[in-house]
Amino acid sequence: MSTDPTRPHRGTIFLDDEAEVLGQQAFPGGQYIIRIRSPRCAAAAVPGSFAHITCDPALPMRRPLSIMRADAAGGVIEILYKVHGEGLALLATRRAGERLSVLGPIGNGFSAHAQRPHAVLIGGGVGIPPLVFLAESLAQQRAARPAGTMARDASRAIAFFGSELPFPFAVRPSTLMVPGIPAGVIACHPGIERLDVPCRLASFGGFAGCYEGYVTDLAAHYLAALEPAALSRVEIFACGPTVMLEAVARLARRFSLPAQVSLEEFMACAVGGCAGCAVAVETPSGTAMKRVCVDGPVFEAQSVFNRS
Repeated sequence: MSTDPTRPHRGTIFLDDEAEVLGQQAFPGGQYIIRIRSPRCAAAAVPGSFAHITCDPALPMRRPLSIMRADAAGGVIEILYKVHGEGLALLATRRAGERLSVLGPIGNGFSAHAQRPHAVLIGGGVGIPPLVFLAESLAQQRAARPAGTMARDASRAIAFFGSELPFPFAVRPSTLMVPGIPAGVIACHPGIERLDVPCRLASFGGFAGCYEGYVTDLAAHYLAALEPAALSRVEIFACGPTVMLEAVARLARRFSLPAQVSLEEFMACAVGGCAGCAVAVETPSGTAMKRVCVDGPVFEAQSVFNRS
């Protein structure tokens, strides 16, 4: 398949009608992590991209789901989803060895900038997966730099995750210190901290070690504790419900920080044809309608939430 420069997504999205389900893991609250063998999708996926999946032969309409991990060498993608509606309920019944159709990867992902090497990751609910992918990608990039180099020493990520459901991973006390965090807030995602990326969790669910409140307020505690020089190296990356992303935009304005947000929208085709997922985005030429599927899902926060 050749690439047409006038259609930048042509040749970058792959269809695998025989993708193999390798297994699913169930978590409380109707949450699942599914592992799928889809080599071309896995090889091309980037943090923030998603796959459009046929959940069951009985339901032809696909569902867009964020990619949480992509193992290019093994040809495997992992997706975290929460059952909501008929399609995802059917997906939850799929078993290892079964086949499904995967269209992906789709969309423009997060773009880390060298001048802002300290990434603050904020994920809410099923918006957590692309931030897991981003944390792993940034950790790999950091590890590839020679020890003691300025670029490696300056680059660091920190993750803040929020959920009203039990988290879809085994929560553990953090072993990495984080300035500005309220006493007793020590719960973390252990897989993230194994990357040497500090992590803290927020919830109104009363879970031990979690911040009792919004994840954006937890992130604000951290940002408020940074010195101006440290703050000047920060960029925010976020994915979650719209109300959370609006709060992220306000948080970024409060601290004069750039922020990228990955939007969650209902989609039909997911490849730019139907424009059913279009949102208003501020551009240098004025307000324009952009398709979340192929123009996003990642946008600069203030271009979408400049009035919130």
